[in-house]
Amino acid sequence: MYDYVGLTALVTGASSGIGEQFAKGLAARGAAVVLVARRADRLEQLAASIRADHGVRADVVAEDLTRPDATVRLLAALGERGVTVDVLVNNAGFATHAPLLDEDRQRVDDEVRLNVATVVELTHALLPGMVERRRGVVVNVASTAAFQPVPGMAVYGATKAFVLSFTEAVAYEVRDTGVRVLALCPGATQTEFFDVAGDAASVGRRQTAVQVVDTALRAIDARRSRSTVVSGAANRVGSSLPRFVPRRTATAITARLVGAS
Repeated sequence: MYDYVGLTALVTGASSGIGEQFAKGLAARGAAVVLVARRADRLEQLAASIRADHGVRADVVAEDLTRPDATVRLLAALGERGVTVDVLVNNAGFATHAPLLDEDRQRVDDEVRLNVATVVELTHALLPGMVERRRGVVVNVASTAAFQPVPGMAVYGATKAFVLSFTEAVAYEVRDTGVRVLALCPGATQTEFFDVAGDAASVGRRQTAVQVVDTALRAIDARRSRSTVVSGAANRVGSSLPRFVPRRTATAITARLVGAS
């Protein structure tokens, strides 16, 4: 198992769902945690629970990462607290579910900013320290939506395709540094995600956030580290199908699955 004792993990989108479970799972393995999300009250409750259950440091940074200057403020807050990040979990993100022509422009801008720009900015800022110390982990939460175009969720699917490609490329770049970089691709998961995206965006049986996080932690533990892991057997099968059918066909199938045909 990867040794997290003495390390500090920063988790975005930590107030619920996959992010909350990452924070709990890493703390259970001995990591101090920095919890980042908009809802300060939820973060404070989680931090108190983690301190009581695991006896590790738990810091809270309430920040709206859709704001253009959010990562600058977050990094400044880490510096002020003397926090060195050894494990980065870029989990924050959301989806919109509508044809592009019907999308709200500001909402789309926020979606791209959070799902793409924040991932790049935090990885670019925190990865050099890990490489210098020759130890660390970066987990970027992509999605099974990354493997084919998703009509009706065109922006979301494209952002997750970016995260997948970006993560795999960075993982290769740092392959000999001792830093493990992983793209985690969950399918439908029992979280608040669908409170925003809507139930029509849910395809297949939903996994729990615990199952998804366990998949990621096992992948990091593996002696031969992978750059990508898909959570759930059915999701692994589904994500492989676009390789065997014409791209137009895969797009049409996906459109029907998410109610966009």
